[in-house]
Amino acid sequence: MNAHFSKKTRLWALIACLAPLMGVLAACAGSFAPRTDPTSPIAPRVQALVDANRHYPSWENFPAAPTDLPAATQVAAQVGTLEDRGETLGGEVARIEWKLGDAETLAAETRAQVEAVPVSPDSLRTQAEIDAFAQGLRDRAKAPPPVDRRRVE
Repeated sequence: MNAHFSKKTRLWALIACLAPLMGVLAACAGSFAPRTDPTSPIAPRVQALVDANRHYPSWENFPAAPTDLPAATQVAAQVGTLEDRGETLGGEVARIEWKLGDAETLAAETRAQVEAVPVSPDSLRTQAEIDAFAQGLRDRAKAPPPVDRRRVE
C-alpha cells in the first residue's frame, strides 16, 4: 500500500535527523574555545599576551609585488639557451671514450697522486693519537649523573 508522504513530512524528518548532529558539533566546537583559569597567578599575563596579539595582519604588512621581473619571452629565450647548452654537453659526453681498466691500477695511481701532495706537519697524527682524541670526545659527551630529586632539604 502506498502511503502519501508529503514534502513537509520529509523536511521535518530531515530536521529531526540533523538536530542531534548539530548539537554534537556545537558541543565539540565549544570544547576548543580557549579558556584561562581566572584564579591562576599568571592569568593577567596570559590575557595581556592574548590581547596584544589579537590583531590580524593587513595588506599593508605584506611586501609589494616585484616590479623588475623579466618578460615571459626573455625567460623563454633563456630556457631555450639552457636546453641547447644541455644538448651540446650531452653530445660532448657521448663522444668521450670511457675506458674500464684494472681497479687496482687505478687505486695505485690515485694513491700516488695523493701521496705526491705535501701534507702539513701539524695534520700528521698517528692512529693512536686519533683514537685518543676520539675517546676524549666520547668521554666529554657523556651525560652528567642524574640529580636526586627525592632529596628533601
